[in-house]
Amino acid sequence: MAILLSDAGLHRHLLPLTFTRPVGSLRAGILSIAEAWKHITDLPVGFRTEEYLQAKFPAVEGGRLWEVHGGVLPTAAFAAAVLDLEPGEALMHGGRPLAFCTEGGAHAAEMDWAVPPAYFTQVEFRGSIPVLERPWHLFQHCAEAIAHDFELLTVGRRSEVLGALNTVIGDPKLIFLEPGAKVEASILNTTNGPIWVGMDAEIMEGCMVRGPLALGRNSQLKMGAKIYGACSFGPDCRVGGEVKNSVILGYSNKGHDGFLGNSVLGEWCNLGADTNTSNLKNTYGDVLAWSYAAMALVATGQQFLGLVMGDHSKSGINTMFNTGTVAGVCANIFGSGFPPKHIPSFAWGGAEGFTTATPDKVFSACGRMMERRHVHFSADDEALLRHILQHMPGQVT
Repeated sequence: MAILLSDAGLHRHLLPLTFTRPVGSLRAGILSIAEAWKHITDLPVGFRTEEYLQAKFPAVEGGRLWEVHGGVLPTAAFAAAVLDLEPGEALMHGGRPLAFCTEGGAHAAEMDWAVPPAYFTQVEFRGSIPVLERPWHLFQHCAEAIAHDFELLTVGRRSEVLGALNTVIGDPKLIFLEPGAKVEASILNTTNGPIWVGMDAEIMEGCMVRGPLALGRNSQLKMGAKIYGACSFGPDCRVGGEVKNSVILGYSNKGHDGFLGNSVLGEWCNLGADTNTSNLKNTYGDVLAWSYAAMALVATGQQFLGLVMGDHSKSGINTMFNTGTVAGVCANIFGSGFPPKHIPSFAWGGAEGFTTATPDKVFSACGRMMERRHVHFSADDEALLRHILQHMPGQVT
């Protein structure tokens, strides 16, 4: 028995975040979608995703298999409904399939996530379905994802002791410190949601935090940081300055002053000192953002949207990102003025123009940054990035 998380036709719609991971590996709360499924079901979890990603994110085969829409955040009720499916049944919601159950390797091809095959018996799910279908959905669903994961991870457990020099506003029971976590001389407000501090993570003195907040394992909030929830910072992040309703998937730095709002950063990103994002147009109108599915700037229907940045991308000091900027993977943005709203993968430069960085130069920088977190830049990592450079849309032309 196993869970197979399918990209469900959303891979291009969630670029640049899914250049380097399946949809089911995204993180909106404390846990990634795959980690939540593993925690809830205690079953092996695999991925049905783009072929070039499968070496790093393998599928699972054999026995009873529940193939699940990878963009759906797995609430307890949804997970129970999925596991109740028998072979030959499909879980539906509003005419859309959410999960299929098969047995013994049947239906090895990817399912149709618009219309289920006629030979599946349809079972209706009537609960709420938070789904990640566009990059901004990560920060929009962040609050409910943190609340769900907080309950999942803390039920029946006791938090480490919070130091007496902290000021707590709201319910102190909504603050949970994992072993090794450190929080001193900070203001923690749980009025709007819980605050979870991961193993060996640290909230340094003078921080002002409004939940919901998820601070991942070994991550740090730097001194005097101002965090407006809901925010999720994955493992090994360094976060300072002012951050509002943003998600950082992991291993990334926003360690200095500057504003990051309504934004999503991938892994191994670095924002230089005093990097600022605009998250609201002066006209208060809808934000346009680059769509890799349409290969054009499209209306997002969002009034608040800052920066979406793929893995291994960086900004120099004093970089200014316009509202709704989308940067691909391995981009290096620097110089004066506002860079364009779409920054292709492997582009190095800024407002005055870009060049495409050589692979050796990029991979050397990736390896050096990853070594600082004691993570090896593997052959699979290099092969994945080479594929993006050679085949993915939206490069420097």
